Amino acid sequence: MLLGALAGDMIGSPYEFGNNKTTDFPLFIEDSHFTDDSVMTLAIADGLMEAAEDIQPITYSLVSSMRTLGRKYPNAGYGGRFAGWLNDPLNRPFPYRSWGNGAGMRVSPVAWAYDSLDLVEFVAAETAKVTHNHAEGVRGAQAIAGCAYLARIGKGNDEIRGYVRNQIGYALDFTLDGIRDEYSFDVSCQGSVPQAIEAFLESDGFEDAVRKAVSIGGDSDTIGAMAGSIAQGRYGVPEDIERAVRARLPEDLLEINDRFCTLFDVR
Repeated sequence: MLLGALAGDMIGSPYEFGNNKTTDFPLFIEDSHFTDDSVMTLAIADGLMEAAEDIQPITYSLVSSMRTLGRKYPNAGYGGRFAGWLNDPLNRPFPYRSWGNGAGMRVSPVAWAYDSLDLVEFVAAETAKVTHNHAEGVRGAQAIAGCAYLARIGKGNDEIRGYVRNQIGYALDFTLDGIRDEYSFDVSCQGSVPQAIEAFLESDGFEDAVRKAVSIGGDSDTIGAMAGSIAQGRYGVPEDIERAVRARLPEDLLEINDRFCTLFDVR
């Protein structure tokens, strides 16, 4: 299941606008719910499956899937500019040079669909550029997908940290404890993707990674989704968290998830 992103999204969702600055909180409460992060993650998964079947060029498949699923769930919490793109009456595939972290929160299916870092980075950029064609938007998507892929194939923290610093260009010159008190809401890729990666790098398990991501505050559902995307590659997702996520997803979203996981052998 594409549980890494979906679980991080749901776990972080109650704290997006009421930040929690500790790792000590209940993982799932009544208000834990999927947001636009989950909807768009599954839309990317659906678009990649269409492209894999050579139905349409990848950009067309991505735009079609994102708009179809996004319009089906209009109240998932989209940003204003993305909502305008989503509901364009002429269905024009125009990007709007966003550097927002929407590019990073939805990209995790790419890490499971391809078997080389070069391909992962290329397709991650394509998933970003349909809307987030600013260089920072593309970089954020490549960073999350690249780290998730490297975690999936068994690379260690030193190699992943080196990749982020040397190939992506994020310095990672901080610790979560060092930024927690002062960190605040930031929807940019450059202001939230490195923090999500650091949460993974400081973790010792899936739940720990998501708890640490949420604990810094800010855009908690999206930072949780991005950290969870990477953590799934290394740790998998505990069964109790999987059950909680599945219970909060409608059947049509579960169907996309399950079909993708069967096609690409996601564990």
